[in-house]
Amino acid sequence: MDLGLHQARVLVTAASRGLGAATARRFSLEGAHVVINSRNLSTLQQTAAAISGETGQPVFTHAADVTDPEAVKRLIRSTVETLGGLDILVTNAGGPPAGVFDDFDLEAWEQAARLTLFSAVSLIKEALPHLRRSNRPAILTITSLAVKQPVPNLTLSNAIRPAVIGLTKTLSQELGPEGIRVNSILPGITDTERVSELMAGRARKNGTTIEAEYAKAAQDAPLRRLGKPEEFANAAVFLCSPAAAFITGVSLPVDGGAIQATL
Repeated sequence: MDLGLHQARVLVTAASRGLGAATARRFSLEGAHVVINSRNLSTLQQTAAAISGETGQPVFTHAADVTDPEAVKRLIRSTVETLGGLDILVTNAGGPPAGVFDDFDLEAWEQAARLTLFSAVSLIKEALPHLRRSNRPAILTITSLAVKQPVPNLTLSNAIRPAVIGLTKTLSQELGPEGIRVNSILPGITDTERVSELMAGRARKNGTTIEAEYAKAAQDAPLRRLGKPEEFANAAVFLCSPAAAFITGVSLPVDGGAIQATL
């Protein structure tokens, strides 16, 4: 299937590794021109070179902390200058620290909100004027299955990520008349560096091994395995593409069936 993404102008944040990098790679394989962002320029450049070397498409970098509104302004401005416009925005950020309620003071809650919610708000607000000039505009927020079903030991994520879904659904209604689609994708436990860190934390907390925690996590999904980053990326890129032109306001789980709710 031709997803209609040839020469689409795309920004993916938190894309030096993990789900962001996999999503950027998939866009590039579809012929899109991509800017990737993270805080670490060296890692970002390595990722860009690897993707471009595989796909033959240009992949550009801009290091910025998306919790800083001024840095976000510079990121969007640089992206538009580099690509000549913006068609697709994928908001992504590293997850808040693991832990239970008693582990966190109010400053930790504020930092988690800045990372998880306000970064998306800031990115979308700055990108909207440019998306309004696109003939295939789309916004995708990357959240977590935690918006449907709390994940043990991820209190900050469980509490704050649902706000991103509220934002996504509201924007799909507000921006739909302008032809701007807004969706969210909810990854389950996917075999990334971030999940490796979480499994190590669970092992320490539970007095087990990392291997045991991986095996336990795999049992939580009916498919009895963790997701692969490329499987997530396939779904994410489809949602952003003109091939999904009549899909907006959805929160799509890519979780191997782990969410047990019927709605």
